[in-house]
Amino acid sequence: MTTRTSRRAFLAGTAGAAAAVALPAAARAEADSAAVPSATADVAVVGAGLAGLTTARRLVAAGHSVVVLEARDRVGGRTLNHPIGDGKVAEAGGEFVGPTQDRIVALATEVGVGTFDAYDTGNNVYVNGLINLKYSDTGPLGTAPPDPLLLADIIKLSQQIDLMAANFPVATPWTAPNAARLDAETLETWVRANSVNAEGIVGLLRPFTEALVGAEPGDLSFLFVLAYVAAAGNATNPGTFERLFNVRGGAQQSRLIGGSQVVAQRVASALGDRVHLSTPVRRITQTATGVTVASDALTVDAAHVVVAIPPALAARIDYQPLLPAARDLLTQRLAMGALMKVEAVYPTPFWRAANLTGQFLTVGGPVGYSFDNSPPDGSPGVLAGFVGGAQNLKWGPKPLAERRAAVLAQFARMFGDNRYLSPTDYFEMDWTLEEWSRGGPTAIAGPGTLTGYGPALRGAVGRIHWAGTETSDYWQGYMDGAVRSGERAAAEVAAAF
Repeated sequence: MTTRTSRRAFLAGTAGAAAAVALPAAARAEADSAAVPSATADVAVVGAGLAGLTTARRLVAAGHSVVVLEARDRVGGRTLNHPIGDGKVAEAGGEFVGPTQDRIVALATEVGVGTFDAYDTGNNVYVNGLINLKYSDTGPLGTAPPDPLLLADIIKLSQQIDLMAANFPVATPWTAPNAARLDAETLETWVRANSVNAEGIVGLLRPFTEALVGAEPGDLSFLFVLAYVAAAGNATNPGTFERLFNVRGGAQQSRLIGGSQVVAQRVASALGDRVHLSTPVRRITQTATGVTVASDALTVDAAHVVVAIPPALAARIDYQPLLPAARDLLTQRLAMGALMKVEAVYPTPFWRAANLTGQFLTVGGPVGYSFDNSPPDGSPGVLAGFVGGAQNLKWGPKPLAERRAAVLAQFARMFGDNRYLSPTDYFEMDWTLEEWSRGGPTAIAGPGTLTGYGPALRGAVGRIHWAGTETSDYWQGYMDGAVRSGERAAAEVAAAF
């Protein structure tokens, strides 16, 4: 869950610290564990994002005792509400829900959180070099732009991807026909081999993948991309490229009233003192009869543990005995995407009066894709965008003032209105700088990862079980995937008792 830090730090500056250094390793570990309170439970859950909280909620409902250990000083994981005044919020993390995302919507309904339509009235803006178009997503291409130079390739490639993703083994993509071949190439190499205007299509894909997973087309295994598209559905509705990218009828169709983090907050409130914040887990020790989960603030003895955090963070926990090589090597290969969310607040969403949705797509940065992120009543106006992948690596290290000026200048340029240069507020969330996320919105798989190590993604290691959106069958990388993974993990653990 984090870098390995010696518990001797708790004793620094005291006479006991010098004595502890001289102790044998086993004696030091015993002394360290005695330095923090202890608890017992049927199940320990690591992480209080939607996956961990769903796991805990299901297990408590089944009659099991649960302790949830969360490193942050808040719940919600990669969902985060940002106050914008008058009790209203805009989401600085994950926020959208759409058709076939049944489990997050069901959970939200159960805790009294409703949905509202994302604003999608009017025209989108597309800028690519000399091409500057306004278009409606009610057309046959949906959110994809009707670029006359790329139109034939857009239609052809999206149809090919849908055909390849149909009847795809979403839970086990490494078993798909020709999986090894598909996993040996990237999205970029596949597109270059199957398009007429290869440079143009790869350029158009960049803002899509930068916003979607915080990475470039050349970073992504093509098998991973097919699995991601196939997962944009449910057991009765095959995933499609269009559903993954669209607002209208797609994954970005709706938002949660009160902000997405409120779902996690309400689940955590119902769990009460079972949830422990500011409690990063450092070590998990497994024996034949149980597990000991050691954190900075609490040590929990349990029959089972569910690790419900991103693979990159799960890799930072010290496991005793060591995890199987396949699981350890998998977590080393599932890097987090690089994503920053930038948002400007205005007195009103004045783009609506100009018959604009607030959505633009452009080749070049810093922002590749924007959307209207205003509250349900449209006041104030909030325009949000994504700085992902290579654009994040370029703009993230720059001073805030320089980055802010570049983002606002791009908003003004895309929509042709200098009012975008003067927001009443501006805020951003760079998820690569979040200690307990290390990136976002999800982990990505490069070539060879899924076929080489995929079976270790959700396979339990004795009494250690895995949850988190990356482990879901459907909608991995989304809030719905997080909830689904928690439900699966809870069922898996309950069956083990």
